[in-house]
Amino acid sequence: MEATSSSPAAAGEEEQPLYQENIVLVHATDERSARERVERRAREAETSYVNDRQETVTWRLRAIVDVKEAEDTDLGRDADLYTRHFRDWAAYERVERSGWRCLATASCG
Repeated sequence: MEATSSSPAAAGEEEQPLYQENIVLVHATDERSARERVERRAREAETSYVNDRQETVTWRLRAIVDVKEAEDTDLGRDADLYTRHFRDWAAYERVERSGWRCLATASCG
């Protein structure tokens, strides 16, 4: 998901959108129907609202990156739902640490 706002950017700067990555569990019989369910769920989450600074904030689906079967099928206990692989640890750490900092400070902008 991508959030944009009507907030004016600082002089000479472009407004930076906020991105949200969701990993969801859907029940489907095949990959096509799973993708359709995920898209429908994401489209239903799209919204616009006016925040406390009178800026219009719009959340919209940017992309469905991946659809795959859950790693474990027994979801009645702790289970791995999704695994991703990467080679560039520094890039991953930059992305993840900015998310951790955002959560720790409640400042995501």
